[in-house]
Amino acid sequence: MKKYFDQLRPKERQLVIGVAVVFFLVLNWAFIWPHFSDWSDWQQRRDTAQRKLKLYQTTVAQIPALTAQVKAFENTGESVAPEDQAINFLRAIQSQSAQSSVAIINTSRQLTRTNDVFFVEQIQNLTAAATDEQLVDFLYKLGSGNSMIRVRDLELQPDPPHQRLNANIKLVASYQKTLKPASTAKTPTATPK
Repeated sequence: MKKYFDQLRPKERQLVIGVAVVFFLVLNWAFIWPHFSDWSDWQQRRDTAQRKLKLYQTTVAQIPALTAQVKAFENTGESVAPEDQAINFLRAIQSQSAQSSVAIINTSRQLTRTNDVFFVEQIQNLTAAATDEQLVDFLYKLGSGNSMIRVRDLELQPDPPHQRLNANIKLVASYQKTLKPASTAKTPTATPK
C-alpha cells in the first residue's frame, strides 16, 4: 500500500487523503455518533439496578424483624375456639345492644369467610332501632377493645314518627385462625430382609 501511495502525484495524494477522511467521517456518522447516548443510558440502567439491589437488600435485612412482628400479631387478640366464634360474636352484639339500649329488630344468618391467611371473618347483618346517641354508643363500644368487631355497611333511615333511627348494619368480627403446625415429611424406612 505504501508503494502505491508513493507512486501518486501530490494532487492525487491529496485526493486519496480527502476521500479517506470523508469515508472516515461517513463511517463515524453512520456507526459511532448514534451510540454516543448509549453511555448515559448504560449509566442510568446501572444506577437503577443499584437502587433496586439496595432496596431488595434492605427488604431482605428486614425479614427477621417482620417475622417477629408476624409472630407477635399471631399471639395478640382474644383466642376463641373455632366452634365458639359464631356464638361469641352474637353474644357480644346482644350484650352491647342491651347495655346501649339498642333494640335489635331482625338478624340474618351469620356468614363465615375464610379467605385471609391469619383471620376468619364472621359476618352478621342486623336491623336495629335506636336514638342517634344510643346507636353511636352501641357501634363505638362494639369496635373498642380487643373485640375485632367493626361495621362494614351502615344504612340509616328515620322511623315514621321521626323519633328514632332504623339502621341496617353489617357487622364483621375477625377471629384468629388456628394455624396448623407444619408437618414433617416422613421418609419410608427400609425393612431389613
